[in-house]
Amino acid sequence: MTVFLRIYFVLGVVMALVFGSQALACEALVAGPKGRVVSVTDGDTVVLDNDMAVRLIGIQAPKLPLGRQGYPTWPLAEEAKIALEDLALGQDVVLRYGSQRMDRHGRQLAHMFIGENEIWAQEAMLAQGLARVYSFYDNRFCLTELLKSEGQARADRVGIWDGEAFYTVRRADQPAILLERIDSYELVEGRIINAARAGSRIYLNFGSNWRTDFTVIIERKGLRLFEAAGIDPLQLENALVRVRGWVESRDGPRIEITHPEQIELLARL
Repeated sequence: MTVFLRIYFVLGVVMALVFGSQALACEALVAGPKGRVVSVTDGDTVVLDNDMAVRLIGIQAPKLPLGRQGYPTWPLAEEAKIALEDLALGQDVVLRYGSQRMDRHGRQLAHMFIGENEIWAQEAMLAQGLARVYSFYDNRFCLTELLKSEGQARADRVGIWDGEAFYTVRRADQPAILLERIDSYELVEGRIINAARAGSRIYLNFGSNWRTDFTVIIERKGLRLFEAAGIDPLQLENALVRVRGWVESRDGPRIEITHPEQIELLARL
């Protein structure tokens, strides 16, 4: 763990609870179908004995190519698949839904609970350091608990957090390195030096040059969710935060934020 992460880990977990509290608690999940896991596709996808493919919503495990030509195997992807097999293969499971229940590939988007003790698959994978929290604007359930599990694994330096450069939490004040991670899902930490509204957007700037430095953008649709949660992104100016999302290149590296849980407040400076 870097010094940067050691200093702010405890604050990060506490403030994740503040932002994550806007998501409904796991008890509010809606009961779904039951089945038995007959195959594991990768570290976040399984197939049940009713031919139902299930994508474990709320996490992203290291990816395998799965027949995609030229697609690289992410570090620890095989280990993540094996870990999920150890947890779930041949086990009876129950699915519970948050919001969106199916993706465009026909997979169920569900939280999966395994066996008589109902081991929560998502939390177990995060605790082993074999997944990151990965949420969507239309599926924001259980994020408080998931962020806490991810943070503990990061503090314990297990799995992908044990010095694996591919998953390192990036620094917002190093835009050149972020530009090497275009089209990658990243966690980025830094201080917001300026927060400004321009039309229907809010820009959170992490450097003095908006044409080259790292920026977070929140569009109108995302701002509605911030407003509903009672959070004003403009109040984050001078705050130290951790953001997560897909890195794009437009006037320097940037991440678009679609819902509040993508930003964890670490400290106010």
